[in-house]
Amino acid sequence: MRLVAYRLACRDAGCAVKTAGANAMKRCACLLMAAVTVAAQAPVVTVNGQQAPQGLAIAQSDTKQQPARPPTESERRRAVKLYLAGSKLYENQHFEQALEDYREAAKLDSTNGDYPLAAEVALGHAVTALLQSAAQNRTRGDRAAARAALERVMELDPQNASVAERLRQLADDATAPNILALPSREPLLGGLDHLEPTPGLHSFHVRASQRQVIQQVFRAWGIEAAVDDSVRGNVVRLDLDDTNFADAVHVLSMLTNSFYVPVDPHRALVARDSRALRQQYTRSGLETLSLSGLTATEMTDVGNMARNVFEIQQASVDATAATITLRAPESSLNAFNATYRDLTEGRSEVLIDVRLIQLAHNNARNTGVTPPQTVTAFNVYAEEQKILNDNQALVQQIISSGLAAPGDTLTILGILLASGQVSSSIFSNGIALFGGGLTLSALSPGPVNFNLNVNSSDSRELDDFQLRLEDGEEGTLKSGTRYPIQTSSFSSLSSNSLNIPGLTGAGTSGALSGILASLQGASASIPQVQFQDLGLVLKATPRVMRSGDVALNVDLKISALAGSAVNGVPILASRAYSGVTTLRANEAIVIASEMDRNESRAVSGYPGLSEIPGLNNITDKNTAKSDSTLLIIMTPRVVRNAHGLGHTPMIPVDRSVTR
Repeated sequence: MRLVAYRLACRDAGCAVKTAGANAMKRCACLLMAAVTVAAQAPVVTVNGQQAPQGLAIAQSDTKQQPARPPTESERRRAVKLYLAGSKLYENQHFEQALEDYREAAKLDSTNGDYPLAAEVALGHAVTALLQSAAQNRTRGDRAAARAALERVMELDPQNASVAERLRQLADDATAPNILALPSREPLLGGLDHLEPTPGLHSFHVRASQRQVIQQVFRAWGIEAAVDDSVRGNVVRLDLDDTNFADAVHVLSMLTNSFYVPVDPHRALVARDSRALRQQYTRSGLETLSLSGLTATEMTDVGNMARNVFEIQQASVDATAATITLRAPESSLNAFNATYRDLTEGRSEVLIDVRLIQLAHNNARNTGVTPPQTVTAFNVYAEEQKILNDNQALVQQIISSGLAAPGDTLTILGILLASGQVSSSIFSNGIALFGGGLTLSALSPGPVNFNLNVNSSDSRELDDFQLRLEDGEEGTLKSGTRYPIQTSSFSSLSSNSLNIPGLTGAGTSGALSGILASLQGASASIPQVQFQDLGLVLKATPRVMRSGDVALNVDLKISALAGSAVNGVPILASRAYSGVTTLRANEAIVIASEMDRNESRAVSGYPGLSEIPGLNNITDKNTAKSDSTLLIIMTPRVVRNAHGLGHTPMIPVDRSVTR
């Protein structure tokens, strides 16, 4: 085989060197080496009385049927270019495009027999890739894609015998019932034959030996039971009313410590339940599963899973045929098939739309009149004398300048107050006089305030998030801030430290002595800070059920600062919600709603008078209202469903019985 590949490569080298050089020789040699390898694995046919690979025989027969016509120089160069372009496409695994280039090159230069041979090699690889794609699509349940791939194979290779068989299998899959029977309560103790008891309910009130009770129970449903000698003859009592076959056999197996193996639909073998007898009487099934689309490593992993997890010791993986053959009891085969089906299907994916709607309204209003809260009473003569005594220098200046006579007290006081040199709080709000002479007194009320103030604010916020999760995967959504909280602090109280010259000691520099002296009495304090999530923390775990509904496991927590602290550590206020809700796909649901409302009111006025209806509107009123609403709306959308509604068989299984 190596000699044939070398000669074919050398024969093509002559035309390739003229255009592309040594690289074309290497590429052609590698391609033709692969061609001979594939041809060696193909079925053997007879050509001129000798056996040869099928691909090579076809190339030779085509060459003999078409008379060689000397191509022109331009056709030869064009054929070489197409051949090299097809080789690049072949290396990149674009087999169908390479096949077209090879066939076009063979038409241009019919004297070169390497072009038809390369076309046959590319055709084989293209057909193999399409067949593998069809097998994978059939395993996933995509019959349309599988049929399209097989039809493409028919177009490329109409003589392919395996296409018709695969199309027939697709037709069988389409007409087969799409229902997998639910597990029966009847103990499946091995074997591929199942009993067919007659329908109906029966009652038993029997006291006899175990062998007689077993035969009587089986005979009630038209089944003959052959009891093994291992079953003891102890006397037992069985009392059952209106029971079916599955429940009766289940009670009988616990009562007599036995198990049964179906021989045919109307006969069964009953023996004592022990490990040795189960291995002796239980029949195994021989099953072959297709592993199309898996790599060699993945096939090996599937075989190891069958041996180690399901304890199927007789498991053989054929990497060439992409199959695995198992020999085990039916219960083990069913468990392995269910697990392998789940692995190939994968898990469903859910896209959860989360919307947070926050509405806040704050209103503060301060209206009305604040009457004087205090009134000051004083003697006018005493207050005048106090002002004159405190400002004697100014009084002398006023008299000397001729602005007022020496005894004109009121004029002097007026000038002092008007000049601004003297000020008194009793004159800022006005006074009311009463009395006369030395008893002349005055009242000074406090300030009066007129309030007319309104402050209102509205805020609306909409946050839209999306969580893409697999079935059973937990996703976390956080909206808010991370607030640092000091939990503890560490400080060094020791005065002794390491003495490292140049680092903790002064060394040879005089400037370091002063720096070290200033640092020796100080102690470093290192705080320990923990970041706390403030705001919303939402955890969701979706579960896609067979009915198409989605079950959401929701864990919600809202944290905020409470506004107070203990020893410098702030207090957190939190609210939490946890629950499970089931809803249809693409259906929105409000999973949480929070509403806070605060209202405060303050009245300023006179006691009693401000409490009279009607008069209290004149006094000052300071009111504050705040409303806040939070809505959390979630909408699950199933973007990928690994299995359709109900139970659907997804893998081809060929099962037979072994004794």
